Amino acid sequence: MDKKGTKAQFIIAAPTSNSGKTTVTLGMLRLFENRGLSTQPFKVGPDYIDPKFHHVACGKVGINLDLFMMDELDIKTTYSDYSKDKDVVCVEGVMGLFDGARKSKGSTAEMSKLLGLPIILVVDAKSVAYSVAPLIYGFKNFDKAINIVGVIFNRVNTESHYQFLKEACADVGVKSLGYVPFIADCEIPSRHLGLSINEIENYDAVINKIASSIEKTVNIDELIKYCEVEDKTEQSEQKSLISNQKIIAVAKDEGFNFSYIQNIECLKQEGEVIYFSPITDHKLPQADLVYIPGGYPECYMQELSENKTMLNSIKKFADNGGQIIAECGGMMYLGKSIIDKEGREFDMVNVFDFKTTMAKMKLTLGYRTIQFSDFNLKGHEFHYSLLVNDAKNTSEITVFNAREKEVDTKVFRYKNVIASYIHYYLGKPELLTKLLKTLTNKIKD
Repeated sequence: MDKKGTKAQFIIAAPTSNSGKTTVTLGMLRLFENRGLSTQPFKVGPDYIDPKFHHVACGKVGINLDLFMMDELDIKTTYSDYSKDKDVVCVEGVMGLFDGARKSKGSTAEMSKLLGLPIILVVDAKSVAYSVAPLIYGFKNFDKAINIVGVIFNRVNTESHYQFLKEACADVGVKSLGYVPFIADCEIPSRHLGLSINEIENYDAVINKIASSIEKTVNIDELIKYCEVEDKTEQSEQKSLISNQKIIAVAKDEGFNFSYIQNIECLKQEGEVIYFSPITDHKLPQADLVYIPGGYPECYMQELSENKTMLNSIKKFADNGGQIIAECGGMMYLGKSIIDKEGREFDMVNVFDFKTTMAKMKLTLGYRTIQFSDFNLKGHEFHYSLLVNDAKNTSEITVFNAREKEVDTKVFRYKNVIASYIHYYLGKPELLTKLLKTLTNKIKD
């Protein structure tokens, strides 16, 4: 890596989930932009919702960095590519600081070590005072390779309360950078089922209010000073030249909008990416490859079902051997129907015989490795719906979790169509090339 100057670069982490990482991140992103500083947000882990909130806060979508799905070089080059020419780089962590897929493997702490970034620890102090001292001491000293440069306390309403917290920080040798009081009507929802993209856009005023509060009670100038890090540039891998100019149609609307930016960039290496809406467009545009990512089709079941010309055009494309990559919500859309919480059934594309139901919701989540005959593809599973009549599975494909145990997550094939609940990571050109080759291989059932 070549040194190229310095700028403020840091990771916002916490002892546990729901401590206020997202609230602090969004407020600071907006605050930096208000000061005229160009920012670039990132998100540790596979989350789709927080990066969209980042866009509302600073005009730039957070880029996912994931130690399970991405190799170290991919992470470093992605970070370098998107961070260049920015004044401030803010990485929002995932879960608790040391929470990984296996112990601390893949955790925010591991990401901080890989990228050489200082950590700002956000501690929820609503029901605690000086007792934060041993907590902060433990997080500071558990792994000497990480660098916790300061603490921001969340939900602190009085200066007298904050005085106890500052004393705790002083006694364990960590800088107290300030606090965020409880702000009425400013709760940022966690990633959950049914939060539409339109709802996220409506949080602009909330983020303004958070930023205004942080400006008053957090020492931002000191934070910037403590987080000055030398710029590091990592040479991006050579992009393959497009030898066969394809048209790639990507589903993108209120119902389908969960895709890693890296996936789209790699699709662009295959040809021209165009977008279409399964909800409002009349038919599938002319294309060589169709990508239907996840999202919330269950929130638009009636609109999707009533758009018969679109359903028929996608079914015809699949029947005629068209290549389709579908994940999670996209897979649901390609099924026979979706059943809502009340038991009402809405017809879908009917490429596959299975139905998905929201009537008996059960959370399923976790990292996944899809083992094909000649390569592995990694991704993440997160859904509440269940499959009905899903007996037909592609037998030559096996799926494992992060602990390398086989799971019953299914991968469905029909001609040149592949679909699964798994959100695939296709952020490296060779992964997409291998998957597309697999699509044209004859299924061995």
